[in-house]
Amino acid sequence: MINVGRSLLFYLGYFTAMLLIGVLFLPIAPFLPLAARYRLLNLYNYFLMVWFRIACGVRYEIQGRENIPSGPCVIQANHQCEWETLFLQVMKPPVCTVLKRELLRIPVFGWGLRLLRPISLDRSKPARAMKQVLTQGVERLGTGLSVLIFPEGTRVDPGVRKRYNKSGSVVACRAGVPVLPVAHNAGERWPGRHWVKRPGVLRVRIGEPIETSGRTPDEVLEDVEAWIEGQLQEISEVPRPASR
Repeated sequence: MINVGRSLLFYLGYFTAMLLIGVLFLPIAPFLPLAARYRLLNLYNYFLMVWFRIACGVRYEIQGRENIPSGPCVIQANHQCEWETLFLQVMKPPVCTVLKRELLRIPVFGWGLRLLRPISLDRSKPARAMKQVLTQGVERLGTGLSVLIFPEGTRVDPGVRKRYNKSGSVVACRAGVPVLPVAHNAGERWPGRHWVKRPGVLRVRIGEPIETSGRTPDEVLEDVEAWIEGQLQEISEVPRPASR
């Protein structure tokens, strides 16, 4: 019951903050340059990070911030819930996120996302989506934005393993930028399929950038998957499945 009460309190702040952002910031955000627009709308993500910790009794252990490169990169992380999408937005701003198009239709939340120049995909057309990621991903990196791509493609519950997609590694190789791998156990604190949050330690590890120069996407992807899965073996409370 304590976790239920904490979760209700969290969502009260969650939706109140979303309403305030919609009323106060969204009307002026379209008239700002992208960098300033990002800083303004990112206040929502900063607030939720802090509020989740306070309301739900979660403690963060984040290692490897010194590995974040100063220039653009392709960020690849395991995908368990909404929390990592918040954290990765504030970890290395500004970042362009590859996401499903349906998210842009959510009132207020989706309107704010649309203003941040994401790469929105129609998952019913995989061939077109892949081409879109490669074209727009390289273009965004060329403008100085980093690109966030979840190699699993969708949310995966803790303790479950899904095949990694190499689209992010292809984009990084074509643009000549490094891949920044990130591993976390956020789904154990913020379940992706249940609204009740769980107190405890949320661990994040940020790896050293994986260089792409002179390498194939398959080689890069192999390093990304090996690093993320190796870290998950160490930080996850839910046992990981055997490697493929």
